[in-house]
Amino acid sequence: MALEQSPLVDQHRALDANLVEFGGWEMPIAYPSGTIDEHMACRQGAAMFDVSHLGSVRIDGDGAFDRLQATLTNDLGKVSPGRAQYTHLLDPADASVLDDIIVWWHPRTDGEPDVFDVMPNASNTDDVVAALGGAETTHERAVIAVQGPEAKERLATIWPDAASTGRFRVARCDWQGSACTVAGTGYTGEPGVEIAVPADAATSLWNALLGAGITPAGLGARDTLRLESGLPLHGQELGEGITSLQADLGWVVAWDKPAFIGKSAALAERQDGVARRLFGIATEGRRPARTGYSVLVDGDVVGTVTSGNFSPVLGHGIALAMLSPTTAEGDVVSIDVRGKALPGRVVATPFI
Repeated sequence: MALEQSPLVDQHRALDANLVEFGGWEMPIAYPSGTIDEHMACRQGAAMFDVSHLGSVRIDGDGAFDRLQATLTNDLGKVSPGRAQYTHLLDPADASVLDDIIVWWHPRTDGEPDVFDVMPNASNTDDVVAALGGAETTHERAVIAVQGPEAKERLATIWPDAASTGRFRVARCDWQGSACTVAGTGYTGEPGVEIAVPADAATSLWNALLGAGITPAGLGARDTLRLESGLPLHGQELGEGITSLQADLGWVVAWDKPAFIGKSAALAERQDGVARRLFGIATEGRRPARTGYSVLVDGDVVGTVTSGNFSPVLGHGIALAMLSPTTAEGDVVSIDVRGKALPGRVVATPFI
């Protein structure tokens, strides 16, 4: 089966990006500068990521708010039009996180209907449509994430309206006559915005961002950035058999809502207590732990690494791991790296 392609694929090829399969899409994992340089560009300046592989599902009209409120874990009533919210879609049987989602609630004037863009992970879009209905709009747009301490400053030189979008705010902005949605969201731990731009206008925006001195970065850097920031990845820290509470994300669940899918199972786990919980581990040296490696204390296996890599900012390995809930910050552990013990210590997240 042919891979899906971003509207920006030709721009990635022109920049000699290393394109790989990711979630059924052909996406840039890195450019010639390399993942570490791209990572540091985001931490110290401004970087942009093509994240068009993420899903987009439009939910609008009468009943849209109620449908989302009765399905997803977080409480939309805590926000309002012109805001974004992080939330979960749970399995009704065991409260596993079927997907973690950002909801963009479009701004509106009096008399306008509610419009929501639900942003699932790429491989989970069909499940989200099945749970919520709505119209998939993934192939109508590109999504460019502009991130970093200088992201908004550089964006403002070409598009001040978009640059003025605040954290977890949602705005409608025109790019050269094309209607775009801009949200103050991201997946790097840095300030910035994510821009949904119509497919036929994506190239002009991408080139303008390049001209503004914003570094193109691939999904490799996006992953090391989110790991340093302690952010979960679906399929590793979230997914089948992993609940919001186990992932240390109980704040995403509005326990006092009358109903949401999976509420009974989630309440039962909260009452009984979790069997495992997500922790951070700092390891010695540059050698990273990897997904699936066992974590040991005094020779006994106490859990499993869910994500691990080298931290370009800290200069040593870091990992997220599902461990016994009795684990405490400061505990000394070792990670079995192909039969060799990698020393580590349990630390608070985010790592930086």
